[in-house]
Amino acid sequence: MTSRDAGETAWVLEPVLQVPHVLAAVLLTRDGLATGYTDALSQATAERVAAITSTVQGACRAAAAAFADRDRAEVRQVVIESDHGYVLIVPTDHGTCVAAYGDPEVRLDLLAHRVHSQVARLGEKAMAASPRGSDGGASA
Repeated sequence: MTSRDAGETAWVLEPVLQVPHVLAAVLLTRDGLATGYTDALSQATAERVAAITSTVQGACRAAAAAFADRDRAEVRQVVIESDHGYVLIVPTDHGTCVAAYGDPEVRLDLLAHRVHSQVARLGEKAMAASPRGSDGGASA
C-alpha cells in the first residue's frame, strides 16, 4: 500500500501502513481537511474520515476538559474500538493529525508506537522548515 499525496507531508503514512493489520490512514488538518491518505481509501472517503476525525477530536477535548473541570484540555490520542477494528487518532503540536485504522487483529500497542513516532518526525520536520524572511532572517 502507498499513500496518495495531497500535500508534501503524506510520507508520514507509509511507516504506519507497515504495521501488520493496518488497513488505512489519513493525514489531516485540525479543522478536518485531508492532506494525505492511503490507497485503501477513495478521496471522498478520506475527506469524510478527516471531517469526522476532526469532530471526534473536538468532542474529546471538550469531554476531557469537562471531566477535569477545566476550560480546555489537549488530547494526546483517541482510540475507538468497534466490531470492525480500531481507529487511532493522534494530533500533532502544529495543527495536523494522523488517523489510522486497523482490523481487529492489529496490535494496538505497535500501532500507537508507530503513529506517535511518525507524529514526532512530522513535528521535527515542521520545526526544521521554519519560514525565513527575504533577508535570510526568521520571518515575523
